[in-house]
Amino acid sequence: MKLIVTGGAGFIGSALTLHLLGEGHEVCVVDSFTYAANPASLKPAESNPRFSLVKQDIRDFAKIAGLLTAVKPDAILHLAAESHVDRSITGSSAFIETNIIGTYALLEAARGYWFSLRGEAADSFRFLHVSTDEVYGSLGPEGAFVEHSPYDPSSPYSASKAASDHLVQAWRRTYGLPTLLANCSNNYGPRQFPEKLIPLIILNALHGKPLPVYGDGLNVRDWLHVEDHARALHTILVKGQPGERYAIGARSEQRNIDVVTAICARLDEIAPAGRPHAKLITYVKDRPGHDRRYAIDPSKIERELGWRPSHTFENGLARTVDWYIANPDWWGPLLKQP
Repeated sequence: MKLIVTGGAGFIGSALTLHLLGEGHEVCVVDSFTYAANPASLKPAESNPRFSLVKQDIRDFAKIAGLLTAVKPDAILHLAAESHVDRSITGSSAFIETNIIGTYALLEAARGYWFSLRGEAADSFRFLHVSTDEVYGSLGPEGAFVEHSPYDPSSPYSASKAASDHLVQAWRRTYGLPTLLANCSNNYGPRQFPEKLIPLIILNALHGKPLPVYGDGLNVRDWLHVEDHARALHTILVKGQPGERYAIGARSEQRNIDVVTAICARLDEIAPAGRPHAKLITYVKDRPGHDRRYAIDPSKIERELGWRPSHTFENGLARTVDWYIANPDWWGPLLKQP
């Protein structure tokens, strides 16, 4: 297929792009290259003749519409988003602009393009919107989110993603646009921007800096390796039914403090000069609206589409720590950003 991936220079987007190219598809990445995008993440794709890269803001309807006409994609995979909860608390406007206005502009451009198609091209076109479990809010000690869980976002980030989800659903119901919607749990793995928990802890520990843990450290997240997520999105694109949504998780709940101590233990093994790295753990004031627990029940995608994660959290985390140690050329320049 010929595919457009928005946000393809970001963490999940670059992993998805590399996976899709590996599956033989043609991929045009569309990215505005905000701070969290990194061209180095797409370096393995640069020599692939089926890869192209366009620097473009998805909020610009006219240019996005023109790009769709020029590329003539078989599907759009929409990952472009502002995604860091902490940044949404201190600067929400970018989240409203990109996640809501940007999604609206992209949907309208996709609708016009789809209306122009005929026959099999129109029937097979897909718009896959990639979202988060955070739209559902916080869970108690039991249970898990499923596709029909009620929305209850807590942060400006999750509220903006909830709004974008609703727009996608509305464009499906009102205009018939053949959309698919995926809500995933917390991702981790190579090439993740260092502000997120796992790379932040790895890099701080390597540099002997404090390892900040919010509140009591007992907040729970369901961790999904980014390569498993990329496979899941490809599976949804190929096998999913238009109008359906799929919850993607690895059944791998971990308390934040346990994630941090596991990273420390791995670093003690392979970077012994700084051990015990756990001595750097520092509890800090909890962030506002910090959801206590997330968990996803991925039964639907397992049952209907046959997807299963291939990484356990233990081996996935160890591989992630090893990757950051082996790739200072990737993360070094990012630490110099203001």
